[in-house]
Amino acid sequence: MLNFASKIEKKISKDFEKKGYIVQDVSDVKSLEKIKKILIDSINKRAKIKNKLEPNKLLDLFHKKINRTNLNSIRLDIIKDLNNNKKLKELYYLISKPFLDILVGNELAMQTRINLSIQLPNDKSSLLPVHSDVWSGDSAFEIVVWLPLVNCYKTKSMYILNPSKLKKVNSMIYKNKKNSSEKLYQFIKKDINWININYGQVLLFNQTLPHGNRINKEKETRWSFNCRFKGIFTPYRDKKIGEFFEPITMKKISEIAMNYSLPKIDEKS
Repeated sequence: MLNFASKIEKKISKDFEKKGYIVQDVSDVKSLEKIKKILIDSINKRAKIKNKLEPNKLLDLFHKKINRTNLNSIRLDIIKDLNNNKKLKELYYLISKPFLDILVGNELAMQTRINLSIQLPNDKSSLLPVHSDVWSGDSAFEIVVWLPLVNCYKTKSMYILNPSKLKKVNSMIYKNKKNSSEKLYQFIKKDINWININYGQVLLFNQTLPHGNRINKEKETRWSFNCRFKGIFTPYRDKKIGEFFEPITMKKISEIAMNYSLPKIDEKS
C-alpha cells in the first residue's frame, strides 16, 4: 500500500499503533489558555468559592474549597456552561488539529458535547471502571482527545491497556472468565499503562482499548476534558451523525457530491 506520509507523520502513527495513544504538546497554546479561562470563570460562578485562588491552585486544591456532596451538581452546572459557550468546540479542535489530521483525517465529525471529569482525592463517586467504548455502541473509527487542565500522574491520571494484550483480554471476556469490571481490572493491571501528562499537553487514544481510572490517591484534584472525533464518512454505530456527532471540517467537493443527482433520462424521447 502506498504511503506518502512524512517521516514525522509516520512516527506519530507508529507510536499510536504501538502504544494505543500519543501524548503531544497542544498545537495551539492560545486556544488552550482560552479553554482554561472559560473553565475558571465557570468554576468561580458555580462553586461560589469565597476566597478566590489563582487558577492553578484553584484547580489542584478544589477539593478543599467545596462540600463534596455538591460535587456532581457543580460538575453538571459547569458542563452546561462549557457547552453553552459557542467558541469552545472550535478551541478544543484547534489544540489537536495536526494530530487529528494525521491519525483520523481532515474531514471530521466531532462529538456534540465536550465532557468534563473532576476527580477529587480519595473520591469513590467519580470512578470510571475499566471499559472499551466500543462495548457500549461507539464506532471503532472514533478517537478520543483527552485534555488535562492540571498535571496528571499516577492515580491522578487514567490508564489504558497495552495493545499487544488486547486479543488475550477479548478472548477472556468472550469466554466470560471475568464477569465484573473489578475482576477484569485485576486481570489486566499488569498490562496497563498509566498516562503521565502535564497541562499544556494533549492525549489522543484508541478507545477500542480497555481503559479507565482508579481512586485518586494523590493530594490534588484532577480536571480533564474528553471528546470524540471521527471521519465524517466512516461507519457509525449507535451514536449517529446529527445526534451524537456533527460535521466540523467537511470539504467543498464532499458538499457538492452529497447534493448531486444524476440527470433523469426520459425514456419516451
